[in-house]
Amino acid sequence: MNFTERELSVEFIARKIVEFYELDASHLPKEAEEIFIKFRELLSTGKIRAAEKINDQWVVNHWVKKGILLGFKIGKLVDMSINENFKFFDKHTYPLKRISPDSCIRIVPGGTSIREGAYIAKGVVIMPPAYINVGAYVDEGTMIDSHVLVGSCAQIGKNVHISASAQIGGVLEPIGQFPVIIEDNVFIGGNAGIYEGTIIRKGAVIGAGVILTASTQVYDIVREKIYQSGNGKPLEIPENAIVVMGSRAIQKNDFAVENALSIYTPIIVKYRDEKTDLKTALETILR
Repeated sequence: MNFTERELSVEFIARKIVEFYELDASHLPKEAEEIFIKFRELLSTGKIRAAEKINDQWVVNHWVKKGILLGFKIGKLVDMSINENFKFFDKHTYPLKRISPDSCIRIVPGGTSIREGAYIAKGVVIMPPAYINVGAYVDEGTMIDSHVLVGSCAQIGKNVHISASAQIGGVLEPIGQFPVIIEDNVFIGGNAGIYEGTIIRKGAVIGAGVILTASTQVYDIVREKIYQSGNGKPLEIPENAIVVMGSRAIQKNDFAVENALSIYTPIIVKYRDEKTDLKTALETILR
């Protein structure tokens, strides 16, 4: 079936995606793949995304996640090898993303892979090797450094620096769960890990090695507050917060006290100022 451009509106595609998602793979109609290909094109060009900010609140677009999962349901495992030295096998619905000089994206040679269905804006710089998964959204001017993973549906803002070996977790299921969200002008230090729907607000600095998950408690010694997820809300790091690795004494039993044991705890030690901005401005010189 060939759909008209009018029929292939976002609203129409959303309805069809939800309809096809509920069906078993053996009962999917032939037009399901045609709808999916148009859906993937919208995702790849940033016209739709897994989560978006509405009235200053992040909202998950559940149907977009369903569409990504539908692609795996439709997909058949095929040989996508380019030559004998570059062999890989994946679902035919998720080939590598096609990028040209007109995309205005700088990808340094050395083994980077970007899956179709990821959006990469103009001015993004990607150092090798890096991997960006389907559903990820990477906005203008962002630096993806060596050995960085940007997981499924992760949302990365403008002018973000993700340092070497940092991991930005992905999530497809459960459908309603927040993806990891990194807002504009954030700095993520090397070997940091941001997982399980954590939201990093504008201008924050996440120090090297800091790990943030849904079960992490973050202690703010400036405002004397504790941040954590709960009641359906993800962990959020405030705007301009500077988070570093810290520790907290374990006082639950005598053994821990006697042996001076402590547990890893992220700590907000200050909020970003002009001096911090100078320290994180080096990347602009390297562009």
